[in-house]
Amino acid sequence: MTYYNNAIFTKRELLVRILKLLKKDSLLEEIDRIPLEMRPRTKAPIRCCVHKDRAVIKYKIMALLGYNISDEEDELTPLREYAAEALLQEKITGNFLTVVDEACSSCVKVNYTVSNLCQGCEGRSCQVNCPKDAIQIINGKAFIDHQKCVNCGLCQKACPFHAIAYLPVPCEESCPVNAISKNEYGVEEIDFDKCIHCGKCMNSCPFGAINEKSQILHIYKQIQTKTPTIALVAPAVLGQFKAEAGKILNAISKLGFADVIEVAQGADITTQHETAEWKEKMEAGETFMTTSCCPAYTELTQKHIKGLIPHVSHTPSPMVFTADVAREKYPNAKLVFIGPCLAKRKEAFLNKSVDYVMTAEELGAFFAVEGIDVTQNEALASSAAITPEGRGFAASGGVTAAIESILPEGTNFKAFMVNGLSKKTIKLLKTFPIRPPKANFVEVMACEGGCISGPGIIAPSQMGQANLRKAIDELKEKAIV
Repeated sequence: MTYYNNAIFTKRELLVRILKLLKKDSLLEEIDRIPLEMRPRTKAPIRCCVHKDRAVIKYKIMALLGYNISDEEDELTPLREYAAEALLQEKITGNFLTVVDEACSSCVKVNYTVSNLCQGCEGRSCQVNCPKDAIQIINGKAFIDHQKCVNCGLCQKACPFHAIAYLPVPCEESCPVNAISKNEYGVEEIDFDKCIHCGKCMNSCPFGAINEKSQILHIYKQIQTKTPTIALVAPAVLGQFKAEAGKILNAISKLGFADVIEVAQGADITTQHETAEWKEKMEAGETFMTTSCCPAYTELTQKHIKGLIPHVSHTPSPMVFTADVAREKYPNAKLVFIGPCLAKRKEAFLNKSVDYVMTAEELGAFFAVEGIDVTQNEALASSAAITPEGRGFAASGGVTAAIESILPEGTNFKAFMVNGLSKKTIKLLKTFPIRPPKANFVEVMACEGGCISGPGIIAPSQMGQANLRKAIDELKEKAIV
């Protein structure tokens, strides 16, 4: 899902810069210089001018401090005031995406346009097939009147020279639930009554205009306190670095966490509960059950496919079960979930199972600031409670494989996998309450490939999958020994 581009590099540079200032205790004194340092006058501007570039950087920093851009009341308020307030503020608010309006103004409304490949042919197929008479011929070339055009695309299909191009708005195109659209000023707005926090819009925006509200200030400050802070590490994190799992876990502990607990432990508990629940539903005569561990999917059912809710498992996610384990061992500790999922921020906010959520991207920034080379650590021994199947939850098909591993041979268990939420797969899911699938178990992952491809990853998806398989194989080899 994530790909490399300069907008993503800018976000990661900002994370590192903010954490460096926190480390040397000069955040308030130097934060207002970041836009000037990153966009100096001597550098060619990305947008119209250096001043707009600096404004964009400022608002991206606001998001990393935990603010919505709409929180700004006075444009002259310096970043140091926001930072000072954020350092004192413990309360975390909902709606974890925010749009930087200064950066969001360059995409046209979704439409079709005629390129210079137009040959001005006699056939005029584009004009003849347009149902709204929106195509005129001007100086021998086709021209689309966008006041009449309804974006049906018939002209593009009819053109024999492929001269008509479709210009999408990337964030709108990627959103599977149509939760984002332009307002009257041409700036994208997120409808949080529809949004499922899948993060697809954030990663698809080529201007980096859609940002997640980070909790790095809260987490950094918490680690510095005497109250123990416990890291709950999702299996997908083990796929983000080219190092064995134990070395990654040890590197996380070096950041100041009192303990590091793998969420794979909670995944095994989820497997037990979900398997028992599936058996109960089948014995009660229900046709199928779906998974519940992907918070973007469960939010989808609550907001868009209410007919599926009775079929969704009631079993809590691995994060919740792992938090229960940690609370029992450390009743007064603060818990930080680390994973690549934006929707986990919403899940944690709603059920209060953990205190903070850190993405793998943010974890990488912490490592960079602390100078920690993951590959050069001693490896922590994995808990005996961790299984290969628990770590496998991070990949699409992992939940299914875990349940299959504990079901008796010959059980009538038929699984169907929804590998990524899109307009197409959501359309399919909407049919299930009316026409149940042939399978009796449906695994749904919002991200193609599973959590390992989430919006907060730092390793390319294929590399993450390969690294995760190695982390799973480590446990299999230990079991053989």
